[in-house]
Amino acid sequence: MQITMRPGGASDVPAVLALLDGATEWLVAQGRTDQWGTQPHSTSPWRIGQISGYAAEGGLWIAEYDGRLVGALAIGEAKPPVPPAAEPEVFVRLLVTDRALTGHGLGGVLLDHARELAREADVKVVRLDCFAGNDGALIRYYESQGFTRDVSFSVQRENAPDWPGQVLVQRL
Repeated sequence: MQITMRPGGASDVPAVLALLDGATEWLVAQGRTDQWGTQPHSTSPWRIGQISGYAAEGGLWIAEYDGRLVGALAIGEAKPPVPPAAEPEVFVRLLVTDRALTGHGLGGVLLDHARELAREADVKVVRLDCFAGNDGALIRYYESQGFTRDVSFSVQRENAPDWPGQVLVQRL
């Protein structure tokens, strides 16, 4: 499977939101609603603004296969509650893949691109944060990609349980 990476722009926002919707549907089908809930991202003004902001800031990257958008990566500054890095970093703000292509290593391709961007910038650290709830499967996935656990955090939410998060780091 030959994946190509390209910078993302405003015209990619609907397709990235569709990937997020598909990922949420997949999580819901597994009974894993604690990470992103049950509502489509494409109807959330906050999420639309977030993805549009990634594109406007120049931090959105698109993975394509056979001319079709199959994954997205956003890099930029870590935002609270994630603590700032002690040194220059590439921070992964978003990683999402087409669930129809699960098992084809798309997440690894996107993380490889983040590592490549770090090397090009002569940066020695790649960090990201992820959902730390349920059975910790997402944390284990990132550990399988060479990341190690750094700091845990929790986001307080109104009328919902706190959202547990985990920062992971990889030194290059």
